[in-house]
Amino acid sequence: MSLKALSIPDLDHTLSPHTGYTRAHWEAVADHWLSTALAHASPNNALFEIPGRHAWSGPESDALEGFARTFLIAAPRIAGADGKDPLGLADKYAAGLVAGTTRGGPEEWLWGVDCVPPLTGKTQPIVEAANIAWALHLSGDHVWGRLDQAGKEQVAEWLAHHASKQAWSNNWLLFTAVIEAFLASKGIDTSVFDSTADVRRVESWYLGEGWYTDGVRRNIDYYNAWVIHPFLWAWYDMVGEKRDADAKWLWEGRLGRYLESFPHLFGANGSPLMQGRSLTYRTATLAPVWLGALTGLGTLSPGATRRLASGTLKYFVDNGVGAEGPLSLGWRGGQYLPVTQYYSGPGSPYFAGMGFMGLALPADHPVWTDVEEPQPSETGDHLIGLDGNGWLAHSTSGDGIVRLVNHGSDHHTGGTPDEDPLYVKFAYSTHTAPGMDAAFADNVDGAFVLLDGEPSRRGPILAHRVRGNVAGSRCAPREGAELRTVSVVNGAYEVRCHLLDADRPTAVREGAHAVADDTPVARGVDSGAAWARRADGLTAAVLGLHGYERAETVAHEGGSILGEHHSTPALFGASDGGRSVHVALHFLGRTEDPALSVETWQAAASVSVGDTTVRVDWHGGESVIVDLSDFVD
Repeated sequence: MSLKALSIPDLDHTLSPHTGYTRAHWEAVADHWLSTALAHASPNNALFEIPGRHAWSGPESDALEGFARTFLIAAPRIAGADGKDPLGLADKYAAGLVAGTTRGGPEEWLWGVDCVPPLTGKTQPIVEAANIAWALHLSGDHVWGRLDQAGKEQVAEWLAHHASKQAWSNNWLLFTAVIEAFLASKGIDTSVFDSTADVRRVESWYLGEGWYTDGVRRNIDYYNAWVIHPFLWAWYDMVGEKRDADAKWLWEGRLGRYLESFPHLFGANGSPLMQGRSLTYRTATLAPVWLGALTGLGTLSPGATRRLASGTLKYFVDNGVGAEGPLSLGWRGGQYLPVTQYYSGPGSPYFAGMGFMGLALPADHPVWTDVEEPQPSETGDHLIGLDGNGWLAHSTSGDGIVRLVNHGSDHHTGGTPDEDPLYVKFAYSTHTAPGMDAAFADNVDGAFVLLDGEPSRRGPILAHRVRGNVAGSRCAPREGAELRTVSVVNGAYEVRCHLLDADRPTAVREGAHAVADDTPVARGVDSGAAWARRADGLTAAVLGLHGYERAETVAHEGGSILGEHHSTPALFGASDGGRSVHVALHFLGRTEDPALSVETWQAAASVSVGDTTVRVDWHGGESVIVDLSDFVD
């Protein structure tokens, strides 16, 4: 897709030597995305009937969602332009607010119900009411101030209805909280549904290092980035500081800690890490990066902040997102439904607007005027350990790839497995994506699988630990089997060690990252190593070091958000029952010729295996000894 299709300015490599993007580019993309959505708006702009697959809540809810989520893009655009943007957005959204809350009117919005089964109506309006409240706060008085007293009262009535609803016990608690906070900030009595207790409940899910789990499950994902921290900011900004200044101080410290690690999860190519649900929100991943600039709590310089954010926006624009018509349900420009959820509708992708928060900052803010500086994945090789998450991120500046070793996020609930490829893999990255659909049914990439029937699943993570460059976890892939896994990382490499206790003999398989492209992926096997290489040189490889007998590559058509064709290097071995140890070297990076790289991979690390211990000797001289039986309780 050419940049001219979006009618954006020429790239400016003087101010922005890394991306060429400036504030003008952000404004142009925001205006284009909004224009293509507004083309589907009702006469008074309350309902956006954007074409596409409907969510489970149905078309009426989807139309409300279209208004609310495009408002997330419009709000910072309005604020940054002091209400004088070229599309006249403040007037359009003010009119939509009135039309949507006019009882019995042709554009009336749904009224949501409590999240208490059995449901008597739709709960999704709670979310959209929160998005509207958040956008009203960010846009200042530019939209709210355009309403007459009657209009304010009927909008407040609709918002108050949703503030009073019982939300699901996860990030939704912040939705009702932000609605209540907005109303309270406008002088409306909200004592009947004060949200402070709900905010404290969310804050009780704190894991450390600035990260939260989304509810009692081990849901660790971008909901930290695009809901938990931004909505906590809005709540504290509107009412929280007055109610408990110490609690605000505590949250600010947590945001600061979060921003020490989160910016490290973006590749130099602009791609966010492909992990967790709702990836169709795309640029919403940038919300905390801008929030750091907005609050002064960020760890990046203004130039590095814009470089990271613009790199991500450019990544999606260059991949065709929003090029022709409204934003699609998917990751790149086209529709790809396997990456969506049952609650994803045509308006859902416009939650991307959370990533446009930077436009609310004035044009003379340093984040817009400073020259771009490198982002973390370009400043050197980094290792980020997050013990609360069970994550170990390792990046290399030579190729700009960020790799995530996952020993803590599984998305399981109460003993009932609902496996999701975006949560249960041992490894993720900014340049590869897990296999979905049939590819996930085969469960090759990022998995250690028992093959004594249907391919086993990882199962719930029962315990985890992160120490230095070592991370591990324990799980039960099937009844009668326990798996303890420890990862030791160094640069572009991971040595992944498994201690399997099985009640019967079984074949096993270890999968590397899946490499995907729009054209067939080159692949090969040589000297115990299997590899897959994309045309641009991106290569995933796996080499058996202990407990494996042969290497193969497994190809799939479809099943990836990154291309129609993808291949996964894999190792095969066997356990005779009882206890067995399996050790593999994983590589993800760039190569000119994988066949010529096999010797390099072989020399990268050597291992010595005892009964349950593994000693890893890296080529650079570092040695690590782990006892697989007790590294994790």
